[in-house]
Amino acid sequence: MTTISELKVGDRARVAGFTATGRGYRRKLLTMGLTPGAEISIARIAPMGDPVEIRVRGFSLSLRKEEASALNVEKLR
Repeated sequence: MTTISELKVGDRARVAGFTATGRGYRRKLLTMGLTPGAEISIARIAPMGDPVEIRVRGFSLSLRKEEASALNVEKLR
């Protein structure tokens, strides 16, 4: 398991679940389509690392570091 903050631009991953500390963001992330099993790709990372733009289910989504750290992902090859 890894988090989005450990991925680089162009990397693909699959949402595996949520971290224990991410309970506050869980519902918000679920409503944005970040459900377990959803595939994501890293589109852009801001120069200071916050926010991160990802592509999920055909649309782009920007997440702050704190929100992104609530997700556990599996890196795809």
